[in-house]
Amino acid sequence: MGLLSVPLKKPSEVDVAKPLKTLIQSNYRNLQPEQLNVINDAISELNQLRNTAVWKVFDKQDAGLELNYRYYDQLSALESKIPVQELQVPFKWKDAFDKGSIFGGRISLTLTSIAYERTCVLFNLAALQSAVASNQSVDTDEGLKQAAKLFQQSASIFTFLKTLASATIQGEPTPDLSQDSLNALANLMLAQAQEMFVIKAIKDNMKDLIVAKLCAQCEELYSEALRAMQRDSVRALWDKEWIPQVAGRQAAMHALTMLYHSKVSQANKAFGEEISRLQKAVELFKTAQSRSSNPTLFAEYANRAQKSLADAKKDNDFIYNEIIPDVNNLPSPGKAQLAKIIPLATHLSEDFHDSFTALVPVAVNQALAACEGRKAELVNGEIMRLREATTALNGLLSSLNLPAIVEVTASGDSLPPSLQEKASAVRDKGGIAQLKELIERLPELFTRNKEILDEAFRMMDEERDSDNQLRAQFKDRWTRTPSDKLAATFRTNGEKYRTIINNATAADKVIREKFAAHKHGLELLSMTTDQLAKQIPSAGAGSNSQASNSSAAQTLRSLMESVETMKAERECIEAELKGLTIDLKERFLGALATEGVINEPAISLSEIGKVIGPLQEQVGETLARQQVLSTEIREAHERFVSESGVSTDQRDRTLSELAAAYDVFTELQGYLQEGETFYNGLTEILLVFQSKISDYCFARKTEKEELMKDLTHESSRQASVAVTPIIPTHHTSTTATNESAPSSSAPPASSAPAPYPHQMQGIPMAATYGGNMAPMGGFTGYAPPPMPQGFNPYGTLPYPSAYTGFPPASMVPPPYYGTYPGAYGAQHPQQQPQPGAPGAPNPPNNPMGW
Repeated sequence: MGLLSVPLKKPSEVDVAKPLKTLIQSNYRNLQPEQLNVINDAISELNQLRNTAVWKVFDKQDAGLELNYRYYDQLSALESKIPVQELQVPFKWKDAFDKGSIFGGRISLTLTSIAYERTCVLFNLAALQSAVASNQSVDTDEGLKQAAKLFQQSASIFTFLKTLASATIQGEPTPDLSQDSLNALANLMLAQAQEMFVIKAIKDNMKDLIVAKLCAQCEELYSEALRAMQRDSVRALWDKEWIPQVAGRQAAMHALTMLYHSKVSQANKAFGEEISRLQKAVELFKTAQSRSSNPTLFAEYANRAQKSLADAKKDNDFIYNEIIPDVNNLPSPGKAQLAKIIPLATHLSEDFHDSFTALVPVAVNQALAACEGRKAELVNGEIMRLREATTALNGLLSSLNLPAIVEVTASGDSLPPSLQEKASAVRDKGGIAQLKELIERLPELFTRNKEILDEAFRMMDEERDSDNQLRAQFKDRWTRTPSDKLAATFRTNGEKYRTIINNATAADKVIREKFAAHKHGLELLSMTTDQLAKQIPSAGAGSNSQASNSSAAQTLRSLMESVETMKAERECIEAELKGLTIDLKERFLGALATEGVINEPAISLSEIGKVIGPLQEQVGETLARQQVLSTEIREAHERFVSESGVSTDQRDRTLSELAAAYDVFTELQGYLQEGETFYNGLTEILLVFQSKISDYCFARKTEKEELMKDLTHESSRQASVAVTPIIPTHHTSTTATNESAPSSSAPPASSAPAPYPHQMQGIPMAATYGGNMAPMGGFTGYAPPPMPQGFNPYGTLPYPSAYTGFPPASMVPPPYYGTYPGAYGAQHPQQQPQPGAPGAPNPPNNPMGW
């Protein structure tokens, strides 16, 4: 039949696995190890599926369709679950129609965008469908049915791509993805699909008028395709035989319309009309064969028309003697369109299974992270209030030498029981040696994080210097976006990390200073009981055993018990605060499904308040009780000193020093242990950040190499552009200007592409869960992962209590890597997956029974 099939875009090998694993690891930090293992396996399968599917299309067999259906479906499902602007995978695809030059090299485009990958996969699916359809046998009903189905699906995809490609590629696309080329291909595929219905109707001996209407519609579709293909912007794309063949088939369909309409005239005994239509049919068949340079094109039908014309003339000359009217004054048979753009289904593959079910949509994941951040901020604030109050209370007791002063007066020169307990606790926890070891590890942890961050900046600097050098060399021809602009967000976030590290070193200094100030007391507490007893001065003259029985002493002992009870209560409150969990996953999913956006603050603050509110009340109550308790302790202490005559001698000062040293030991040990956790958590985050920088630099390197190659071959490509014969304007359609009649099913006229951006149904413009997103001019909107949740004890020092002040995750334009000369710019924000794929049921009211 000589039907046309669309050439395929050639992909390049890429590794999707490593960048995707890094991305998911950084954005889904709450995944359990077993979930992460399942996702890593799914990523490996996706990578293997990609490298199989994109090359399988070149076999031009049915098997390649299913593989690419599955790959496309998985990309669409994954795209809504990850911040795609952060995925630094350079997807490179070559133009389908460009054959390169004798010097090598073809037009290509490289983008780090899953939407661009989906666009190219869809293009190849439509091209493969056209190839498989063209190879079907039109001599069988099954072949015709399959060809019609595939041509319609191909037309549907090319129509859909007109919207998707414009949203995906803001800069200049490769010629095959331009609006004009996609429009021409969609019209061509639809015309060839209609031709399958024409052949089926003829084979089934359907009524002549129905066949004529189908042919008339097919002729109109070929006319639209021909006009689209002859536009100046795309005329040079096609193989040299494409336009002549389409022009020939357009004329042939017009000829068939006349042939079968003449039979209607014969049945109505309008013999003059019959002859007029047959004459036109014979003329058009010759035109079709001439245009296509194929003398056998529809030769069988041309011979039928010639014979019928001879018989009709003979009968008219001898019997009817009817006047032969001008064919241009005769009515048309009307039109019937069966080939249509098929509504797109949700999934292309009939048995698609999402391998990434453990991941939630990006908006939900961002809402969960924001909710967790709000909860952590409130929890840390309450814990901070408790610890600051406890520290103040300990300071008060130390200044009053409590509870030791009460115990001293009762036991003379022996060690107070409370002091013995504190010294024993310090020794059990490793004493001063343990603190020294933890403090000495801080510089090593600091250096490790600093080196990771320095390496990330070194890679960015190296990439920037290379870009600046080539820009100076090629000047205006070096058209890609400058590195300083693309990496601006990376550098900003890197500086924030550096600030965090610097703040952490300041906190380390405070810890070392506090350790030095209480070193003597810590050394004493680390001694054995006998050694410690020898270091405590004897009780002064003011001490007497009867003081322990005074009412003031008894009151102080009672108050000390209240202090211990309050500290135990606070430990319980702190444990409950740290253990708070809020799972709003289903709420967020429901909001996204029903409203399309997630108002995270409104949902989170309400739910967090319900959970943390009772604990906040308990914190307020214990702080209020401390105020009263502190006043009572001071008053009781004053009465005790007055009654017992105990003075502040050297022994009292030593005991007070040891009490303060114990409090410092407990405080520093907690800070140092959690500080080590802080540094280790920061190391993980910085490694992810460094990996993202590495992916960015690799993508830029790929872009650089492609652009340099294109600059080298640009001249040869321009010189080797093939010239396609131009069909004269009057050949665009063989339909007479006044031969028109209303069509019951004529297709809508081709419309110009909608102004960019075009809002596609099912593809909302990128927006955050809480409102509109502000576009950023940088490379990608990298959102630094939060620190591990939970209270950060360094918050009581100059240490950063958490990663604060970072910009929220922004759906900013991913980088646009154009390897087609002049095709550089910013990528359109990533869209949500467009539901739909060829494969829906055939249009209703199909007389063919397909």
